[in-house]
Amino acid sequence: MWLSAEQGSSSATFDRTYLLLAISMYMIGLIMVASSSMPVAERLFNDPFHFVERHFIYICISLFVAVVTMSVPMSLWQKNSGHLLLLGILLLVVVLVIGRTVNGSTRWIVVGPITLQAAEPAKLFFFCYLSSYLVRRRDEVMENVKGFAKPLVVFTVLGGLLLMQPDLGTIVVMFVTTFGLLFLAGAKLWQFACVSGVGISLLSALAYFSPYRWARVTGFLDPWEDPFGSGYQLTQSLMAYGRGEIFGQGLGNSIQKLEYLPEAHTDFVMAVVAEELGFIGISVILMLSMFLVLKALLLGRAALQKEKYFEGFFAYAIGIWISFQAAVNVGASAGVVPTKGLTMPLLSYGGSSMIIMTMAVFILMRIDHEIRLQSIQATTKKKSKKNKIKKSNAMNKIVVKPKTKDDKEGEQYDWI
Repeated sequence: MWLSAEQGSSSATFDRTYLLLAISMYMIGLIMVASSSMPVAERLFNDPFHFVERHFIYICISLFVAVVTMSVPMSLWQKNSGHLLLLGILLLVVVLVIGRTVNGSTRWIVVGPITLQAAEPAKLFFFCYLSSYLVRRRDEVMENVKGFAKPLVVFTVLGGLLLMQPDLGTIVVMFVTTFGLLFLAGAKLWQFACVSGVGISLLSALAYFSPYRWARVTGFLDPWEDPFGSGYQLTQSLMAYGRGEIFGQGLGNSIQKLEYLPEAHTDFVMAVVAEELGFIGISVILMLSMFLVLKALLLGRAALQKEKYFEGFFAYAIGIWISFQAAVNVGASAGVVPTKGLTMPLLSYGGSSMIIMTMAVFILMRIDHEIRLQSIQATTKKKSKKNKIKKSNAMNKIVVKPKTKDDKEGEQYDWI
């Protein structure tokens, strides 16, 4: 009954589908992280379940964060969007000062047993700020270049801090989400086209004038030219996809995860999925992600129709963010786009990404909850108003008859 509760019923104050999608992707991710991480965990930590245990802890923390997120009204997100943006910028500054460097990138803040990737909350906080800005300055965004350019200045600041790490993949995700949201908010097409051209030119220049980034681009175009150098990771991933065929080799039967494929449990977990579960497994995961994204976009449209503009723009931003990051992750492992080091939402190993993506999904659930609650309250008020009118009309129609002698004699026994 709880799962099948209809939207109009009093018990359906939030959409259960978000919870089912999140749990489904948690479970698939836990199984695939267990399958793909055991060989490297055995070598590094002499414990094949090292990454599995940590991933399970991240899921538990994510569920706790989900409960907290569901209890926070969207009005608080909107009211404190500026403070959250400043917190995101502060985290990006702090990581450059005291962050841990891994494989040439300084992206992680270590506090005791806790490791935080600063770019993950910075993305969510920036999208929250951008949604709030579009509510306050929507007319300005639609009418002149100044309103369109202001959020791009904030994006430039965040992009500069991310380049110092360096983390070009996060910049690309934020760039696409920002422009997608501005376009949906009603920015003029010529503004969108001009600034998009400038942004794409800058990103291309960053790739061209950075030797290791350019090596990734050229390796992506023809990985078999240097299969043991710049194209090594991609060629191993493509082998995994090729071995998987339609139904896969079976769960646990991947060969590429035996330390042939680097980062098999994080950025390239989808390659292991393809090898073990085949085209069917990849399709199921992509369908789950697509369903979540479509629900986010439809929720954004519904919120705008209810004149809840902040909630609508925030839902749009989350939908674009999840869809693009998932597309880049799968595309990178399949050789469609250059490798960017982005995780698969709710699936790949990584505590920061898992927790922040969980917050994003349950923000969608909170938005849906507030819209439904508003509809239920409006329906209840209409019903109570109709009942009062009916009652008043009925009272007016009652004819008061004069008391007879028998009625007056019986009044002495009313107390019985």
